[in-house]
Amino acid sequence: MSRRPTPARRFAGSPTAALAAALVLPLTATACSGASGSSGKAASTPRSGGHLRFAMAADPGCVDPHQATTTDALYGARAFVDSLTDQNPTTGQIVPWIARSWQVSPDATQFTFSLRTDATFADGTPVDAKAVKANLDAVAALGAKSMLGAGYLQGYRGTEVVDRYTAKVTFKGPNEQFLQATSTATLGLLAPASLKIPADKRCTAELIGSGPFTLDGYTPNTSVELTRRKGYTWGSPLWKHSGAAYLDKLTLRVVPEAGVRSGSLNSGQVDAIAGVAPQDQETLAGQGLSVLDRPNPGVPVALSVNTARPLTKDPAVRHALQTAVDRDEVVQTVLSPSYLPATSALSSSTGAYADNSALLAHDPEKTRKTLDAAGWVPGPDGIRVKNGKKLNLKVILGANFGPNQTVLELIQQQLRKTGIGLTLTLLSLPDYQQARGAGDYDLAWGNGTRNDPDILRTAFSGKLLNLGRIDDPRLENSLDAQAAAIDPEKRAALVATAQRRVLEQGYQIPVFEMASVYGIGEKVHGLTLDSTSYPQFHDAWLS
Repeated sequence: MSRRPTPARRFAGSPTAALAAALVLPLTATACSGASGSSGKAASTPRSGGHLRFAMAADPGCVDPHQATTTDALYGARAFVDSLTDQNPTTGQIVPWIARSWQVSPDATQFTFSLRTDATFADGTPVDAKAVKANLDAVAALGAKSMLGAGYLQGYRGTEVVDRYTAKVTFKGPNEQFLQATSTATLGLLAPASLKIPADKRCTAELIGSGPFTLDGYTPNTSVELTRRKGYTWGSPLWKHSGAAYLDKLTLRVVPEAGVRSGSLNSGQVDAIAGVAPQDQETLAGQGLSVLDRPNPGVPVALSVNTARPLTKDPAVRHALQTAVDRDEVVQTVLSPSYLPATSALSSSTGAYADNSALLAHDPEKTRKTLDAAGWVPGPDGIRVKNGKKLNLKVILGANFGPNQTVLELIQQQLRKTGIGLTLTLLSLPDYQQARGAGDYDLAWGNGTRNDPDILRTAFSGKLLNLGRIDDPRLENSLDAQAAAIDPEKRAALVATAQRRVLEQGYQIPVFEMASVYGIGEKVHGLTLDSTSYPQFHDAWLS
């Protein structure tokens, strides 16, 4: 069964919506829907001017779209870089943007883009075929430093400048997912001058894009500052108006505490916020503010397994975890109606999603039998033991989504009833990413957002980042084949096989489907969510 993403929803004074901000697996990524948000108050004609202040949950860490790995980093990147294509949030259709049109070879190894001729970077240089080549070459050269781009460009052979405004991109083998990848901010276009800056310097540099805003500066742990680009006329056809953005300035502030973000919105210190906490949503609605929410396609929030560790390399332990988690209780107790219990290795709003809820049914008795059969016996404190080792698993989580710790503490209680112990380690995002790279964990908490099922390959392929240290030829074959499959039905079948394999092998213990939820002040109009559930600021305006 395949479900298409649903539109963003806007609630004015309604307590039925909820919170959230996406933690993007240090893999992250990007997704599908569309819809608008406008203030709960009656809006007049859009007006130019004003300074919109937006509070986000975590420090971006890097403003280079090619290297960005978190949702908070991509908020700003999306505002100052354009992409070759865009993706309709409602239908998932890929539409022209910087590329006026394209041709794909029958075997999906070559993609030829005809570019529009009027787009320029903020330094005045043209967005031409040479710039497209320079950007794709730069992403490929980053290798693992571009955690998302490495997957999008796997097998990249190179880009040929056919003429000034025609670029032909060639891969060593079929790469059906690449067209959707060209709609992501990760493959957004930077000016050649910015690409000459060393990769480790680009994360904090004043990069130059061709988007509706210019990047004025990034102060780590404080803010990202952007200004309207004058003369901008080449926006996505999915946007509501052509021409320059309405806003004069845009400030993305780092405000880690969810309660402080909500308080700042209510007091008027900021105009919009990301990551509305469940406990704050009803309060905001009661204060006459609006909430804009949208389910995130991609990989659900899950415990991702490090299969190289002594405890979690045991398939019985992984299978036991799958049935020990009560996903319904997590959503009903900690979250809100904006979130759904996970039912597969993909969220239900992702194309080619297949319902595998039978594999994820809460069954603590089955968990106990699985562990008993594998020789894990209850110890004096209730935690199981085998060959002198306690079944106590180290879980790492990032500090960028308020309910993370509360959810895991509930899961900790659920698992303890079956004899499985969890030790929770809360880390800053940089430390979290370092720990994942080093493999210093049994289970890692996170999710990934992208509106293409190829995100499974990003998360579980042994040929890419392989943070789970997975060696599974059967899974690898399915992942490679779906990325190459040109026929939609064949691709969906391969994606379904990959989803089931991930769950049957216990490489992922999915818990709930992430949603992006934003609080919107009464003066803000026209703020919408794009196919990745990120805010689209070009159409936003202040009354």
